[in-house]
Amino acid sequence: MKAQAMRAGYRLAPMADQAKTVTAHRIEDARYWAAPKLEDAAHRVEDQLAPRISAMLSQAASRIDPTPARSRRWPVMVLMTGVALGAMGFVFYRRNAQQWTDHMKESATDASRWVSERAHKAADKVSSHAENTAEKVDEAAPKTT
Repeated sequence: MKAQAMRAGYRLAPMADQAKTVTAHRIEDARYWAAPKLEDAAHRVEDQLAPRISAMLSQAASRIDPTPARSRRWPVMVLMTGVALGAMGFVFYRRNAQQWTDHMKESATDASRWVSERAHKAADKVSSHAENTAEKVDEAAPKTT
């Protein structure tokens, strides 16, 4: 039996060597084909899948974190302070505008009174000059006739 096995081994040795060579070539071809595919897959995982998984894990961590979230009261306080300052500014503006209007009315009244007085004085002067001129004309009229 041993002799039969030895003979069969001698007959199959060239075929085994050929199978070994073919297998080596096919494995090398498979490696050439698989290497770029694995490289592409690695880039896809890095560019697409990893960020999604990272975001999902970060979100889960923030959900189960026992520390309380930071207060968001200060932006509201700043907003309320700004609104209060704006309201105060508006009130001061309106009050100042009212005072200015009142002052202008008084000024207009004073100016009107002053103009009226000046007009009366001017009218009185014109009347007195007119009377003086009329008297001089009356005095000069008998002399010329």
